[in-house]
Amino acid sequence: MNEQNKPKPITILMADDDAEDCDMARAAIEKNHLLNHFVAVSDGEELLNYLYHRGAWSNEADSPRPGMILLDLNMPKMDGREALASIKEDPQLRQIPIVILTTSQAEEDIFASYDLGANSFITKPVTFEQLVDVMRGLSQYWLQIVALPRGAM
Repeated sequence: MNEQNKPKPITILMADDDAEDCDMARAAIEKNHLLNHFVAVSDGEELLNYLYHRGAWSNEADSPRPGMILLDLNMPKMDGREALASIKEDPQLRQIPIVILTTSQAEEDIFASYDLGANSFITKPVTFEQLVDVMRGLSQYWLQIVALPRGAM
């Protein structure tokens, strides 16, 4: 792998109200030896607070721009659909890749997610090893294969 294709460390921001799912995602990233900073928030409202540096996330050093957002659809306060729509409407945020990572397999959720601007839709894997594979694939695709605009990461 040449320097140009070498993965760059990014902040992966996960919005999911299930703390166990967040812990498993963090562990899967670590198991893949990915040098990424991982941050978890519990709902869409906290996700937007992170992105706009509000409240507990007002210190920009604690809330760097994510290179990827992993977004659950079904969360309290503001669900993933509402958060996705809000992010994709903002010219400063819309270039951040958003991967829907949810338990839903409903065709209407898949369609609506892409319609709102999601970059990928993945049904949460059942086992930890499957999650490790998903995180490896996401890393390879988003950090090594695709070209993203400067400043998006």
